[in-house]
Amino acid sequence: MDIPFLSLKDITGKYSEEIHNVVNRVIDSGWYLQGSENTAFEANYSRYIGTQYTIGVANGLDALIWILRAYIELGVISPGDEVIVPANTYIASILAITENRLVPVLIEPDINTYQIDDSRIEAAITKKTKAIMIVHLYGRCAYTEKVGQICKNYNLKLIEDNAQAHGCLFNGRKTGSLGDAAGHSFYPGKNLGALGDAGAVTTSDKKLANVVHSLANYGSSKKYVFQYLGRNSRLDEIQAAILAIKLQYLDEDNNLRKTVAKKYINGINNSKIILPNVMDYSNNVFHIFPIRTKGRDELQEYLAKNGIQTLIHYPIPPHKQQCYIEWNDKSFPITEQIHDEELSLPMSPMLTDNQIQYVIDTVNQW
Repeated sequence: MDIPFLSLKDITGKYSEEIHNVVNRVIDSGWYLQGSENTAFEANYSRYIGTQYTIGVANGLDALIWILRAYIELGVISPGDEVIVPANTYIASILAITENRLVPVLIEPDINTYQIDDSRIEAAITKKTKAIMIVHLYGRCAYTEKVGQICKNYNLKLIEDNAQAHGCLFNGRKTGSLGDAAGHSFYPGKNLGALGDAGAVTTSDKKLANVVHSLANYGSSKKYVFQYLGRNSRLDEIQAAILAIKLQYLDEDNNLRKTVAKKYINGINNSKIILPNVMDYSNNVFHIFPIRTKGRDELQEYLAKNGIQTLIHYPIPPHKQQCYIEWNDKSFPITEQIHDEELSLPMSPMLTDNQIQYVIDTVNQW
């Protein structure tokens, strides 16, 4: 049996007829940027997330860049200020900070949740700290009441990297609405994925929303009038129309992912494997199903020989990357342990019961 990590063709096929219809509708309309499809998706996504504003942008990295840049333009943050961020995140979270000439302050995660360890945050705050960026890594909610209280106590902005957790909940509220602003990625492999690069910013701050919208449109809010040094970072009409279709099925697909996760958790009993520590299935949409083992590379090779494709999220932590060579001598042992041991099993709303059971049986036989 061959089981792909994630078949985008199968997922897209689920909505094939509707996608073809909306793509043809956009083509026939003759309007391909900043039109009614974009307006409709932004309104629908705001209602879904629970914020007043959604601004469609080109990708998830840009979404985070524009949030920080908008705060700089508004005088809330200045170049050289510090942003607290988890050390074990995907590099885009940190790239958005350094792109704005801000200073990332890396915080170790909790080994049990893989999310930023809120007990370590306060000790890292200085007079230069202006924001905390939490990352809902692997689809699990990173927000805690303690994080929210720290932001209030120190007057810090709370930014969410919600690239991996569309539809995730915290006490009934969706990630992407828990902080002051959030960046979303709609990369094809995400829980809510476009058929190309796409992203969005969500916020209920009108001033921030207006600046983000301008920055992503060459720095302009009025045709041929440029207030900021912006860029071209817009969500196109075809991707907006496709996302609007898939948004209707997001909760259903997330529930299917949770079903897969529950079967993995209940079925895998190999003592060499550390499974995700799930206390509440409402605060995890399982973008990734991460397991850990000291024999990670051997397990990955074994599964591949048995037709099961897996991925590593992520093999090299940000502080060991060449682009941040100035950090290469730093030590973040918990982050490094996760990056050395993590392996992602196939996770998709399209997995069949037979495929799930085959993964479970094969992992247990290792």
